[in-house]
Amino acid sequence: MARETRKVTVPTAHDVENAQRLIERVRAEVARVYSGSPNPLERMMVALLAKGHALLEGVPGVAKTTLVKTFATVLGCTTKRVQFTADLLPSDITGTFVYSPRDGSFQFRAGPVFANVVLADEINRAPAKTQAALLEAMQERQVTAEGQRFELPTPFFVLATENPIDFEGTYPLPEAQIDRFLVRITMGYPSPSEEVVMLRTHAVHPPTVTPQLDAEGVFRLQEITSSIHVEEDVLVYAVNIATATRTDSRVALGASPRATLSLVQASKAFALMHGRSYVVPDDVRHLAPDVLAHRLVLSGDYERNESSRVRIVDEVLQRVTFRRGARG
Repeated sequence: MARETRKVTVPTAHDVENAQRLIERVRAEVARVYSGSPNPLERMMVALLAKGHALLEGVPGVAKTTLVKTFATVLGCTTKRVQFTADLLPSDITGTFVYSPRDGSFQFRAGPVFANVVLADEINRAPAKTQAALLEAMQERQVTAEGQRFELPTPFFVLATENPIDFEGTYPLPEAQIDRFLVRITMGYPSPSEEVVMLRTHAVHPPTVTPQLDAEGVFRLQEITSSIHVEEDVLVYAVNIATATRTDSRVALGASPRATLSLVQASKAFALMHGRSYVVPDDVRHLAPDVLAHRLVLSGDYERNESSRVRIVDEVLQRVTFRRGARG
């Protein structure tokens, strides 16, 4: 039986222009509250458009929670926040069946994961079993309880924050879960000029941000992102980068095929954000460290921190060059 081929429609110039305008409105609205580096917001937007999830890491006090809360508000979708703690149970996230005395039956009470945008604050302060409660939701967009399956709303986007793992009271995320985050964003200290702006505006009542999108609008942007064109040569380039991480002597476990797929999807989002209906090699190069580094498992002889992983990906990008194939 022949495989059915699905026709892919490349977005029109009008679609791309309108999408870029909406994206810029979101950025501008968030910037009314958040005055730090634009890189974290850009990466969060990439994850959203690519139907992925974002993980923000940074020391306490660098405005991680402020950024994700503002971003979620501007999206205009249903939002729930979960503060992860050591005593948090999996059912506190996904929901559970509760007994109803009125009709004498058990009914499912949905947890906070049933929202378009889920803010998982300090996700690595909960033990692994609670962190893993998000695993099915993030990958399958569903929750299974007592053998019953419950669909999550569309779109579904997890924005998680974490503290560095050497901080007291933190637990490292399992590899299987960290692989579900499309990007890992490191938030450092603000520049001196950015910190001066923060001090100047701290005593001023923060502006109230206005939603610029809704669930339907986010879904439409995601559909446009999916239809961004990617040449075969660019696909081969992405695969070559991932393959190089698997053969590096410093890496025990390289980028998986899921990571390669995430890199291509993220590159589509980046292209749309820059007003293009097609991906160029620079899109792949620009996002590779954010998409691939956190997925690498280093061998025992090498320091296992994010900077080491990023450095390995940067070296891979220097070795693996883009080559355009011959045209027939």
